[in-house]
Amino acid sequence: GYNPLCGDKLNIFLQIEDDKIKDIHFIASGCAISKASASVMTTELKGRTIEEAKELFNKFKNLLTSEHKINPDFDEYGKMAVFAGVREFPTRVKCAILGWHTVLAAIENKDEVVTTE
Repeated sequence: GYNPLCGDKLNIFLQIEDDKIKDIHFIASGCAISKASASVMTTELKGRTIEEAKELFNKFKNLLTSEHKINPDFDEYGKMAVFAGVREFPTRVKCAILGWHTVLAAIENKDEVVTTE
């Protein structure tokens, strides 16, 4: 994944077995928001099914982009909740969601670089 606005670069590595994410890690350079989001993402996705991963992606995306302010409950959103404030800074939303778009592309076996532009 690549965010040219901030300079974030992210590589995701997945091990999928029996439709589950058995292992996931990343290598990144960029801002603290993109790295922190990718770190939380790997924790949240490890051990999940592909369908669960897609559902979490949508949940996280909604948290950051919804027209309605969401006051996330930590029981419902887990560590993803800490990124709710990022929605107030639209350019930083791209930083926070880069890893999630990149993992979704990896799950779907897309070869092109994911970009936020």
